[in-house]
Amino acid sequence: MHWLFLLMAIASMVMAMRTTSMALMVALMLASLALFVAWIVGWYGRRVGDSSRDQSMMIDPTELRRLREVAEARRNAVVPPSEPPSAA
Repeated sequence: MHWLFLLMAIASMVMAMRTTSMALMVALMLASLALFVAWIVGWYGRRVGDSSRDQSMMIDPTELRRLREVAEARRNAVVPPSEPPSAA
């Protein structure tokens, strides 16, 4: 719900523009800046969290060893031809 920070930042900026007190305007602008930063940090954290890898999809060492053995067996099974085919 990081978007709430954005709404509060906009609201505090609007209130800062409408006030006549200089001290209140400075306080509201600083609050608006802090809320914008909180919104950006929350948005970025959400984006990074959504793109992180799923822990259940990681390969354990035994499965990795098995896959390496299968790849090695395939490499050894494919024998390149000893001479190129003749162009007749």
